[in-house]
Amino acid sequence: MIEAPIVDLTDPELFSSNKFWGVLAWLRANDPVHWHPDAEGSGFWVVTRYDDVTAVYADAESFSSRFGMRLGSNDDAVSAVSQRMLIVSDPPDHTHLKRVLSKTFGATEMSRLEGLVRDVVREVVADAVEAGEIDFLDVAKLIPNYVVCAVMDLPREDWAWVGRTTTNAFEGEDEETRSGAHCEIFLYFDDLLRQRRGGSGEDFISRVARDRRATDVPDQDRLLTDEEIVFNCNGVLAGANETTRYSTAGGVLALAENPDQWRTLRTGGAAAIPDAVEEILRWTVPGVHALRTVTRPATIRGQPLGVGDRITIWNVSANRDEAVFTDADRFVVDRSPNRHITFGAGRHLCLGARLARLELTVFLSVLLDRVEKIELCGEPQYNASNFTWGLRKLPVRLVPK
Repeated sequence: MIEAPIVDLTDPELFSSNKFWGVLAWLRANDPVHWHPDAEGSGFWVVTRYDDVTAVYADAESFSSRFGMRLGSNDDAVSAVSQRMLIVSDPPDHTHLKRVLSKTFGATEMSRLEGLVRDVVREVVADAVEAGEIDFLDVAKLIPNYVVCAVMDLPREDWAWVGRTTTNAFEGEDEETRSGAHCEIFLYFDDLLRQRRGGSGEDFISRVARDRRATDVPDQDRLLTDEEIVFNCNGVLAGANETTRYSTAGGVLALAENPDQWRTLRTGGAAAIPDAVEEILRWTVPGVHALRTVTRPATIRGQPLGVGDRITIWNVSANRDEAVFTDADRFVVDRSPNRHITFGAGRHLCLGARLARLELTVFLSVLLDRVEKIELCGEPQYNASNFTWGLRKLPVRLVPK
């Protein structure tokens, strides 16, 4: 047996140094349901195998989201949004909310959004190619931010502020910064909602404000409350901005570090893009872990879990599970099948998964049209988060065709 590493998945340096992969690989092989102490003394379970992670996602009755869905959450903040914000709710409220919120991101809406996404991507890639050496994160953050702001019909002059504040809300250096940024976003959307409620606009906020959700009373429905709309606008912003930014940047790095895969993608052309999108999502997996709270006695892989136990499921580990993915630690653009869980699974499958796939598809299409070669110009740097993780600096040159 390989010597056990020090397992501290709350250590920021483990993620900023990009060294957590070996720890998770050891846990998968030797301790797939691992008890992890923490500074608060409460501790939590760490689940790292693909089948176990998907089983937790599928069992909302045993593993609840309403008490918080990530390590380090502020209990008071979670309590304020529980059962009103999609990511910290359980059925039936989760089901009722998702039916309303998902309509803007449904399959029938993607053709309407494709033109918008293509215009945004062409503009930012053209600027990046012309600029020469760039920090690609400056490019990657623009694509999802511009798209989601346009979907919400936010004033153009607010887009840059919205992107910065959303990042601060989830990745700020301390709790005061994160809480302050969340409050700013809540106030911003509260003001917009007051302007748009009762209107006939086709933007996300207007549509959600006039749609109706089911209730626990049969055959009765109601409008969403102001709080439900504001909280979930915040959630949509975060999901759209963080995931796609990190996946796009991580995909560019993977293609730069694996020139054979860039050649494979170029040779395959448009037909090769769908598989490449899925592999980029598997490889980058920005949503590192999700937290659940045990609500009734349960067992995972023979390990009994008690009511009130906290359990973390590690998407980033499941996507490298050797039992599911052949050559799991290789980036392979034509990998198939590819049953990754970058967007979660079950009821908590990410609301914006289709939009994220559309953005990555269009991005790769434009990249193939415009770029001959991707050159690294410096050392990539990563953020220090064990929740939403990815590159924070990527110096590259996109060599034009």
